[in-house]
Amino acid sequence: MSEDLLALGDRIVAMARPGEQLEAVVVRGTETEIRVYGGEVESLSSAQSQGMGIRVIVDGRQGFAYAGSLEESVLAETLAEARDNAGFATFDEHAGLAEPDGVAVPELDLYRSALESFSPDAKIALAVELERAVLAADRRISGIESAEYVDSIGEAAVVSTTGVRSFGRDTNCYVATYAMATVDDDTQTGFGFSVGREPSELVPLRAATDAAERATRMLGATQPSSGRLTVVLDPWVTAQFLGLIGYTLNGDAAQKGRSLFAERLGDEVASPLLTLIDDPTDTRAFTATDADGEGLAARRNVLIENGVLQKFVHNAYSARRAGTVSTGNAVRGFTSTPSVGCMAVSLVPGITDPATLIAGIADGVLVQEVSGLHSGVNPVSGDFSTGAEGLRIRNGELAEPVREFTIASTLQKMLRDVQAVGSDLQFLPMNAAGVSLVVADLTISGS
Repeated sequence: MSEDLLALGDRIVAMARPGEQLEAVVVRGTETEIRVYGGEVESLSSAQSQGMGIRVIVDGRQGFAYAGSLEESVLAETLAEARDNAGFATFDEHAGLAEPDGVAVPELDLYRSALESFSPDAKIALAVELERAVLAADRRISGIESAEYVDSIGEAAVVSTTGVRSFGRDTNCYVATYAMATVDDDTQTGFGFSVGREPSELVPLRAATDAAERATRMLGATQPSSGRLTVVLDPWVTAQFLGLIGYTLNGDAAQKGRSLFAERLGDEVASPLLTLIDDPTDTRAFTATDADGEGLAARRNVLIENGVLQKFVHNAYSARRAGTVSTGNAVRGFTSTPSVGCMAVSLVPGITDPATLIAGIADGVLVQEVSGLHSGVNPVSGDFSTGAEGLRIRNGELAEPVREFTIASTLQKMLRDVQAVGSDLQFLPMNAAGVSLVVADLTISGS
């Protein structure tokens, strides 16, 4: 299957005119999403997508066009449109395509043929199995908000006149659920999930057990008193914060002054316990890939090492503007030109398990879920305030559930106040992995 996408890219690039840089991105994929309720299919969607994006750069001007088709008949038309758009573009001295940088594209095992042959009925059965497991997990489970199975199969080729010629494909799937637990008039929810490259790697029972435990342990939750406490962030919560921190380490954002870390390369910006990496070559990551959106090799980038800011991530364009080299962090679909972004961020895990972390805290709170985090963070100042729920920690043990409170601080202070990093690295259905994280002196606003 790779040959036809690469061949189409080759044909497009062969049409380049003298003095013209030309890049073709050609993609194809399928996505399936199934939701069940009461043992029956509530919704089922299966979509196929394919298309090409063509970028033309000539005399410092860039043009781009795309088509949601791989038909030969639209190839020339799309290329003509890209050329036409370049004629109206503003001159940019940094405009140019990515060039091979000598970094070898890694050979990653990201594709499973078993997913392609997995039948719709079998996918439905997995979602039904998940729902049944949730309902059987605890007598206090009163129902589910959702039980779903999701998968995707994708392949993409990038070919350019600068010598880039890459192809990659991958498969992903997961099951996820939100359980509802009820006692008297009190109803709480909790989520659980399991991810894999193929359905045989999914564990619906584990997802169901996690969801039931998160829901039932919140029964009877009350609003805590305000104060300043040591906080333990659940891996799911840590991953959401890391996603935001990854955005602030975007080289394009830093150049435009839209990052709290602008002009801070080489500075100590976090606790020495923290090493933050972006590693899409780790096949455990849900968003792992062998190449970025410009066809350059994906690679492991150390962003913060022992608390010191080491680098920002770049694509070819932002690297030229910064006078450096691409870190292999171009992100895109076939409908857009490349932007810059972290691809699979995580902290290097510590050596302490979550139970031991909690045992060392006399007075604190375990935050198992946050709400409104993305809208509650200022990426320039670092200020954040987010709704939260979880469990109080008293004398080294988990205590009563608490909800309807906020945690507030700045990302800078939170990174500096990290006291411990857990060993429980978890790969989630997103572009960040999580670990338990102990943060001192966070403001809790409750009653």
